Amino acid sequence: MSRVIEFSSTGGPEVLEFKEVEVPAPGPGEVRIRVKALGLNRAESMWRTGEYIEEVKLPARLGYEAAGFVEAIGEGVTGFVVGEAVNTVPAFSQNQYGMYGELVLAPISAVVKHPPGLSFEEAASIWMMFITVYGAFIEAADLKAGDVVLIPAASSSVGLASIQLVNMVGATPIALTRTAAKRQQLLDAGAAFVIVTEEQDLVAEVMRITDGVGARVVFDPVGGPSLGKLVKAMKTGGILLAYGALSEEPAQFSYLDLLIKLPTILGYTIWNTSGDPVRQKAAVEFITAGLAAGALKPMIDRTFAFDEMVEAHRYLETNNQFGKIVVSV
Repeated sequence: MSRVIEFSSTGGPEVLEFKEVEVPAPGPGEVRIRVKALGLNRAESMWRTGEYIEEVKLPARLGYEAAGFVEAIGEGVTGFVVGEAVNTVPAFSQNQYGMYGELVLAPISAVVKHPPGLSFEEAASIWMMFITVYGAFIEAADLKAGDVVLIPAASSSVGLASIQLVNMVGATPIALTRTAAKRQQLLDAGAAFVIVTEEQDLVAEVMRITDGVGARVVFDPVGGPSLGKLVKAMKTGGILLAYGALSEEPAQFSYLDLLIKLPTILGYTIWNTSGDPVRQKAAVEFITAGLAAGALKPMIDRTFAFDEMVEAHRYLETNNQFGKIVVSV
């Protein structure tokens, strides 16, 4: 028997319920994992509220990122042994699997080796953020040394991972943040420049920093009215990757600016990379090498206990964190 977390109706964190269930033996292509830590993601709170890109089927499980030990192996699974430390990456539907539990089943297509030298809490924090930015910058944007990158919501886990990876390839990360409260933290985290959008003119600052050229890459999880400013701040022929919709307001930009800037605007999700075995393997190898070299590092804001999952989700929705929220199991 194992405690897992489910919800029977969509809503706030209070809909999350602990259930005692029997976790079956893994089927073909599955492993059963004794979970030691979980990484929390905005995608999971959107899933819980019924506002995710996929329709939730109730009652529902949730959770993408877990770190723990293999407890049992299903038919056809190779490359892993019972007792081995492993992690899960976001490469499945939460309608099929959910990692919020003490003992869980996971598809082998979403299981990777535990990176050497990391704690379970650290390992549970890295895959969503680093695979997301790998796919965006290395695959989609073909980021090169010397490029300038705009990073809205830079204090999020994906924002901080963006700063690290941009620095890793020799490009220049410009972090955007609404208030000055996190400015020094962002500089300490590796941002070359920080623009406080409630106090500074975003477009003017980017043009000042880039000598009037603009940023070649924009990685935006917000949308809304600020999208037009991001387009104005771009280099002609640059690329804007939209990977979220944190703003509830409609995106706004000038069609004339499209004709002036000639940008490529793409919708982007982690599934582009994690859902393809070949691309996922390349991403994992790139990230593992970056971790080993110290260029990529876990960024944990706060750790909660498993019993505190409702409180952890409440904290997730405050948007006050600087980095990843992790739960110890």
